[in-house]
Amino acid sequence: MNTFFNRRELLGVAVASAACSRPLARQGSAPAEPPKVSIVRQEAYTQDVYDAMRRLLAEHHTLIRGKRVVLKPNLVEFDPHRPVNTHPILVHAALEAFKALGAADVRIAEGPGHRRATMDMAEGAGYFETIPKFEDIFTDLNLDDVTLIGLRNPHSTLKELYLPNTILAADLLVSMPKLKTHHWTGATLSMKNLFGVVPGGVYGWPKNVLHWAGIHECVADLAKLFPRTLAIVDGIVGMEGNGPIQGSAKPVGLIVAGTDLAAVDATCCRLMGINPLNVGYLTLSRSSDALAASAIRQTGEAIAGTRTLFELPPRFEALRGA
Repeated sequence: MNTFFNRRELLGVAVASAACSRPLARQGSAPAEPPKVSIVRQEAYTQDVYDAMRRLLAEHHTLIRGKRVVLKPNLVEFDPHRPVNTHPILVHAALEAFKALGAADVRIAEGPGHRRATMDMAEGAGYFETIPKFEDIFTDLNLDDVTLIGLRNPHSTLKELYLPNTILAADLLVSMPKLKTHHWTGATLSMKNLFGVVPGGVYGWPKNVLHWAGIHECVADLAKLFPRTLAIVDGIVGMEGNGPIQGSAKPVGLIVAGTDLAAVDATCCRLMGINPLNVGYLTLSRSSDALAASAIRQTGEAIAGTRTLFELPPRFEALRGA
């Protein structure tokens, strides 16, 4: 473990400290203005994804020039026959769009919880084939240098976490999950995707410390640590049933994006036929009023015309309840 702080690492500590002290929308309070969430129709992983990504970033994040951006996809498992991982075309489209907007640095970073061979997983998922010089812009967060960060008023039993310096030093963290069901949380979206920033090199595989401390609680704690975020959810083909690994493909044909992760995930839940008020980490992060559809400024496609009921793990059928 590296205990020497260079300038980049010290900046990371400052970023994290600001995140801990900055007021966020919490249980019982709503954001100052309604968060905006975009639902964009995208039927397949074609070249059209690149245009869709440029339009999304123009709508949500124009102040990119000179900033450090980290794209955090969801790499979970080797399985070419199931939509387990965030599609590499979506990640490459985001990379190119941020670069075109003048970002000083754009990196891709992930710390898978199931497997140690992160680069082999990325190769199996098509990242090397799709993204030129992928190995030069990728950071394995399981092996990155870390800084110990205290958790302020945590929901979980954790008081502090070692977090990767690559993530802490980012001006913008972009969570890029796959739209999937989950056999422990019901749904895994942009907030749950942050489990991948917790380094396996410190906490081991499969990062059971987060399970023991409370899964929903840890999701809420991690999301609170990173206020400068953007979610871009790969809903072109999602996963239903026994997700996040063993479920079935669910073509949805959508990309969902926004700067408020809880609002994005609540919107995704509605698209999947899930009541967000029944998802533990969402209700820990926002009041019921703030999670209401009327409290979210939605653009693009309407939920009513794009909702696709996902098959849920049997124990989570109650998530559909009103």
